Amino acid sequence: MVEITPSTSRPRVPNTWRSLLVLVGFILVGMSVGNLLAALLLIGYLSMDGAVSMDIIATLLQDPSQVPNGWYALMLLQATAHVLTFLVPSLLYWYLIERRRWADFDFRPASSATTWLMVFLLVVAFMPFNSLMIEWNNQMSLPEGLQGVEQWMRAKEDQLGKLTKHLVQFESAGQLLIAIVVIGFIPSVGEEVLFRGVLQRKLAEEWASVHTAIWVSAIVFSAIHVQFYGFLPRMLLGAMFGYLYYWSGRLSIAIFAHFVNNGFTVFMMYLYHRKAIPIDIEDTETVSLVTALLSLGITGALLYGVWVRKNRPLESTEKIL
Repeated sequence: MVEITPSTSRPRVPNTWRSLLVLVGFILVGMSVGNLLAALLLIGYLSMDGAVSMDIIATLLQDPSQVPNGWYALMLLQATAHVLTFLVPSLLYWYLIERRRWADFDFRPASSATTWLMVFLLVVAFMPFNSLMIEWNNQMSLPEGLQGVEQWMRAKEDQLGKLTKHLVQFESAGQLLIAIVVIGFIPSVGEEVLFRGVLQRKLAEEWASVHTAIWVSAIVFSAIHVQFYGFLPRMLLGAMFGYLYYWSGRLSIAIFAHFVNNGFTVFMMYLYHRKAIPIDIEDTETVSLVTALLSLGITGALLYGVWVRKNRPLESTEKIL
């Protein structure tokens, strides 16, 4: 990889796997603290309408429509749990264990406005093709001997789908802003810091092939969401974010791409629910094979454009690992 090595940075932790185990420990602690804090905040928020018990959290996760102000409560739960599961543990690991700074996530000079525009167009252009991947992945069927596993997977998918459907049922501008922050911005920062900024970088330091590091990080990124019938399209997104990070050398580019993917979807769904547009961006069955192939072609062209810019002559402050 191409990397800027600040004069004040110390060498990385020698044992990659041992340091990644420390990262996992940070994440598990953060997840536990995040879930506890989220539960306390939810009880405090929901108790404003009267006394509540811990059972209301289970009800919220099963059927948010049965909980007063369930949409806001679910947003509060997601934001708190996500920040303390992904972002905070990753930054603590980066600062305390690696002894690095936020600037060390970047190993190339700042990207030009053209690169940012290309990334925006790339993410939007990729959506139709990825919608076809979602449809194909959703048709996955396991062998007859694994029907019990498939039923469990379907039940898990249906539950998560129900929560997602409730989260995107909003019509006011205030709810749109909250959704863009909670669904768009927070996951973009937290997940990119963890999976691209930390995990991909650590694996690339350990393995000779950065491409292996990108795809393994993408697989872990997809698997951690525990959505089996969305595994393939999320993995492809993770790989795309990984290559954007590798080629641009700026974590902010990967964060931006992730945010465009989430935020654009949220905004389009808002317009659809307001009947401002006739297109339901979540309806993957409306994507034809021709549209998907055209989407793939444009995506490939834009990826090539980003790759070409990555191969510009190196600055004096850069070096190749």
